[in-house]
Amino acid sequence: MPAASVGPAPGWPAPAAGGPNPADASPWWSDALADPWRDPAAPTAVVVPGMVAPGTEPEPVTDPDAPGRPTVRQLLLIPVITALLAGTLGGALGYAFAVRGGAGAAVLGAAPAEAPALAQRKPESLAGVAERVLPSVVTVRVSSLGGTSEGSGFIATADGHVITNDHVVAGGTGKASVVFNDGSTAPATIVGQDAESDIAVIKVSRPGLRPVEFGDSDALAVGDPVLAIGSPLSLANTVTAGIVSALDRTMQAGEPGGPVRYYAAIQTDAAVNHGNSGGPLVDGAGRVVGVNSTIKSLVAEGQEAGNIGLAFAIPINQAKRVTQDIIGTGKARRTVIGARADGPTGVVGGGLRLAEVEPSGPADGAGLKVGDVILKINGRPMTEPTDLTALVRKYAPGSVVTVEYRRGSARQNTSVTLAADAK
Repeated sequence: MPAASVGPAPGWPAPAAGGPNPADASPWWSDALADPWRDPAAPTAVVVPGMVAPGTEPEPVTDPDAPGRPTVRQLLLIPVITALLAGTLGGALGYAFAVRGGAGAAVLGAAPAEAPALAQRKPESLAGVAERVLPSVVTVRVSSLGGTSEGSGFIATADGHVITNDHVVAGGTGKASVVFNDGSTAPATIVGQDAESDIAVIKVSRPGLRPVEFGDSDALAVGDPVLAIGSPLSLANTVTAGIVSALDRTMQAGEPGGPVRYYAAIQTDAAVNHGNSGGPLVDGAGRVVGVNSTIKSLVAEGQEAGNIGLAFAIPINQAKRVTQDIIGTGKARRTVIGARADGPTGVVGGGLRLAEVEPSGPADGAGLKVGDVILKINGRPMTEPTDLTALVRKYAPGSVVTVEYRRGSARQNTSVTLAADAK
């Protein structure tokens, strides 16, 4: 296509040379000389940056697609939207993990309360009682020709006397040791023992020993809470809880060919096993009220016996008296009534018929005779010959007991002052 020249539009008069300027006649043409689109006769020109005529500034040019400076509103919306997205994502992931782990089920119960610190436990609580008594309980080990026997014991004096059972130290070679609740050990010597009361005393040399606090076994009642502490089955520092389930349960114990032991025991359902022997039975205030000694079991002869909730402890009043005798004289005194009973009478009302009355003995002095039927001692019914021996040994020599008896068809009461045997 041939190039077209730019000239006046048809119908527009061409300005005459030196003639009047149309701009002078109309405002429309006031800037026509600078606008080639209004003045067809004006010469065209292309302005190149950097070549602007002096004294003039180019019109600023902006790109509508260029990013602008963010506003305050935009700045506030960004973190809000980010937080919403993060929360939504976190909640979705948490729910997925909870359902997968089985935690999506309903939460049962209230929030758990903070467990009390050991120092905050009340002294009368079971934990408080155990905390106080455990440092005074030891494991007793005695060497014998057949090996080593093991039982429990407790510190009775600050200078190291330890109470345990006679059957724990019986047959020993004289070498013994104790293990304290912190695991430390110390050698011990046997001070003395009494087979018939099943009480023995050993002595250990160690500073800072803490003796137990003794209670009153005569003040116990059936239903009182008790703790048994010791080393059952070699498990040191074991504490079991129960109640006093019976009092004055007369016991006759002993191994075949060995001494026969008699005592009116405290019966408890606290779990007691082999190794508890010689350990303390303590009341709810942490005072020792008995010495754990015997258990009942359903196993056959020669089999290993275990706990079935029937355990028996020597009353601490009796054990203390025997211990003091052993420490003071090396042997214990036995309390006697000066009479021997046959088996049960088999008649209504029960009782024990006296087969022998020692001349000038306590029973003789109280007027009892052979053939009299002993019904009760201090209100405790007599049904077996063991009852008379065991119950009498519960009391100290010199104690006065009330004996209810029957002579013929008449019931009578008498006071008997018990005595120590001549052994």
